[in-house]
Amino acid sequence: MAKEYNIAIMGATGAVGEIMRDILEERNFPVKNIKFLASERSKGKKMKFKGREFEVEVLSRDSFKGMDIVLASAGASISKEYVKDILNAKALLIDNSSAFRMEQDVPLVVPEINPEDCRWNKGVIANPNCTTIIMIVPLKPIHDAAKIKRVICSSYQAASGAGAKAMAELEQQARDWAAGKPLKVEKFAYQLLFNVIPHIDVFMDGGYTKEEIKVIKETQKIMHAPEMKITATTVRVPVLRAHSESVNIETEKKLTADEVRKILSKAPGVTVEDDPQNKKYPMPLFVSGKDNVYVGRIREDLSCENGINLWVVGDQLRKGAALNAVQIAEIVHREGLK
Repeated sequence: MAKEYNIAIMGATGAVGEIMRDILEERNFPVKNIKFLASERSKGKKMKFKGREFEVEVLSRDSFKGMDIVLASAGASISKEYVKDILNAKALLIDNSSAFRMEQDVPLVVPEINPEDCRWNKGVIANPNCTTIIMIVPLKPIHDAAKIKRVICSSYQAASGAGAKAMAELEQQARDWAAGKPLKVEKFAYQLLFNVIPHIDVFMDGGYTKEEIKVIKETQKIMHAPEMKITATTVRVPVLRAHSESVNIETEKKLTADEVRKILSKAPGVTVEDDPQNKKYPMPLFVSGKDNVYVGRIREDLSCENGINLWVVGDQLRKGAALNAVQIAEIVHREGLK
């Protein structure tokens, strides 16, 4: 009989937690029992899974007894607070926060890139930052073909990256603007409607934001390429869902735009949508709700001999978060790691 798992979703009522539940059902992951965990605010709320209704439980130190896998998307501080309880319960933590990503003994995994890293987990596997995931899925096959020396990433990140309340704030700003009412600003430094904010997460020494440093350090770790030179500018835009990224890469070996298209057309998790003459290119409007990362505007960099430009769009809530976590659980199941 195939193994089934007792699954707990920590942060179950958040934007990512709800999609984790949906993806477990969509992909028919072998769930024996499921537990939805959230804060006191969500006590008594009902959630459905495979036709059954479950009551959301308040997260506590005893929540993990009998669980095999904990899918966590409740924030770094919560993950750090409960990790010992999860490990003491002999459950595997697949964590969607930044809490453990850069720990040396914690695998940081994108299943299309480095699934083998799951094998050396010590009870925790980290899900990378959404911006990193969306960029790296198309980068790895190019790196394998021509070795990437340098990456310049400029992101155009949706409100979804800051959670369900941030999405609601953008929607409310649109309603209030249309009604001639003053706009409320709580989740971002400034009004997001009709604006672009070059500021995601806190600023660090040197002028980079924490989000930008995540993209740099996580990419190097996942690709096992500490020598790869990477810079990033992360920007919040008034889009509800799905992040976009302008990615410029420089490779050791020359690749033409056609060669890159062929490489990416065969790459797992990638859809090439690149027909600018017919106005076909990836956009958040159409990539929202999709599992793959979409790539278009593929062209050679006129300023650099071995340079390539890519326009990359991915759903931050799915591949950028919930889907990637469930795919890690699928590796664990397939390889009998739990």
